[in-house]
Amino acid sequence: MPVTLTIDGQQRTLAVTDDTPLLWALRDVAGVTAVKFGCGAGLCGACSVLVDGERLFSCQTPVSSVEGKQVTTVEGLTRQPLGQALAAAWEELDVVQCGYCQPGQIVAAAALLKANPKPDDAAIDEGMSGNICRCGTYNRIRAAIHRAADTARA
Repeated sequence: MPVTLTIDGQQRTLAVTDDTPLLWALRDVAGVTAVKFGCGAGLCGACSVLVDGERLFSCQTPVSSVEGKQVTTVEGLTRQPLGQALAAAWEELDVVQCGYCQPGQIVAAAALLKANPKPDDAAIDEGMSGNICRCGTYNRIRAAIHRAADTARA
């Protein structure tokens, strides 16, 4: 049964079953490969996307539960001022090492900054919980979120 979503601003009808995880609908059917498979159990955050502005783990979200909703991936965020501020801060502070988790990290950071435009360290740690960086760049991620928050408000 086809499912219709708006992915990064474009309405798409995907030929998938209702219980297909959103992750696989995005990657395998829609071709949005910036959404990463990490653990498949909603524990690492690599598959994070925004659905109507709320961060969800796409590996654990049936595509039918987001039908008719706005799905924003890291690719869509890069076309928005907040996403551009985050990407610039990530680059300026040399956050990325392997880069595999970073799309999910940036999506989580965008959700955090939309809910709390000026978070302190504790709010950042709480807002980013559920997103694992195997390279351990958490201090740089936190600094980049602060920098993006300052830039986005300027």
